Amino acid sequence: MDFKISNCNNFFKVKGVLNKQSLNVFNATFKNIFEKANHITISIQDVESMDRYGVGAISKLHEEALAKNKRLSIVGFGCKELYDHFKSEIAA
Repeated sequence: MDFKISNCNNFFKVKGVLNKQSLNVFNATFKNIFEKANHITISIQDVESMDRYGVGAISKLHEEALAKNKRLSIVGFGCKELYDHFKSEIAA
């Protein structure tokens, strides 16, 4: 499946497989996003799978939001790998 990101009013829908090959699309879409918006929402409902590079990219976006005092919401039951990553960071 192709990797696609669509957006409307700072609500982004991510669809497909977020991995090393699709990372450039993800990074290009969200590059300097917090310069333009104070709050964004990312739906991962249609993410089929995510490798460590995809998890790292979302984690980096999360860290950027915290550093710039912006709001990032991640919604949807799309990807277990991402939930496991944030769950392990909370426990650590």
